Amino acid sequence: MKQSTDDIFTRLPIVFSIAILCTLLWGSAYPAIKTGYALLSIEAHDVASQMVFAGQRFFLAGIFLFIIARILKKPSMSMTLPKFSQLAALGLSQTTLQYIFFYIGLAYTTGVKASIMNATGTFFSVLLAHFIYQNDRLTHRKALGCAIGFLGVFIVNFHSSLLDFQFSLAGEGSIVVAAFFLASASIYGKRLSQKMDAMLMTAWQLAIGGAALLVIGYLSGGHSVEFHFSSVLLLIYLALLSSAAFALWSILLKHNPVGMITIFNFLIPIFGSLLSALFLNESILEWKNLLALMLVCSGIYLVTRSKRQ
Repeated sequence: MKQSTDDIFTRLPIVFSIAILCTLLWGSAYPAIKTGYALLSIEAHDVASQMVFAGQRFFLAGIFLFIIARILKKPSMSMTLPKFSQLAALGLSQTTLQYIFFYIGLAYTTGVKASIMNATGTFFSVLLAHFIYQNDRLTHRKALGCAIGFLGVFIVNFHSSLLDFQFSLAGEGSIVVAAFFLASASIYGKRLSQKMDAMLMTAWQLAIGGAALLVIGYLSGGHSVEFHFSSVLLLIYLALLSSAAFALWSILLKHNPVGMITIFNFLIPIFGSLLSALFLNESILEWKNLLALMLVCSGIYLVTRSKRQ
């Protein structure tokens, strides 16, 4: 049965479909979070309230995954102190610290620059995997694919403000640190998933990371979600997309080379831009959106082709 599962999650059509679904879900979080901030009157520089909102989203996502695991009758995980420490380290790095640095950086730079700098996480993942896994070495084709994908992210976010090449540690620097935490945590999660169920691992890391964000946000003066029909629906959607995307992504990383999966991350800002245009009544038929999508798809093709030849 295990061999059958391994085989399913290494088939290219299934891998591609799941990876694209995950990035589409994460991309849909862009307009959803913007809508949430508007509904809840959370200002752009109110980092504490943003942490509370994110904490509620991820903690609820973890609870949803525990419920789904119970419905699927997955064997319960015997919890020991070393195992809990590993899960806590994963949750605090992949969810808590990553989002703290991301929100801090976002307060000191533009959303456009943040989206581009955040894409450096794919480079970190590919480089770290090169030194950790012998079957995931950096090749010329993979490096070219990453560069082309990054160019696509740059183009979809291109704005005249990018001509100002100022770099601040609090702004762009924090975004890069956030990207590094996410990349390193993804590789750490891949290692943990070899010894435990990927869904339960994801449930624990989301619940722990979300709870930590909640505590830090409240202690920093953040305010909670006002529970009315619209905000509850939005929070449930964000939690469901997080639980589904993170769980599926963890399964893909468990059964495939890191570099082959993380290259799909370049699709997130593309989908984010397209869906924001669709749901927030922005212009969608722009040449840069189509060009960026073509470049990212070309980059994905180069990286995944290099792994299968």
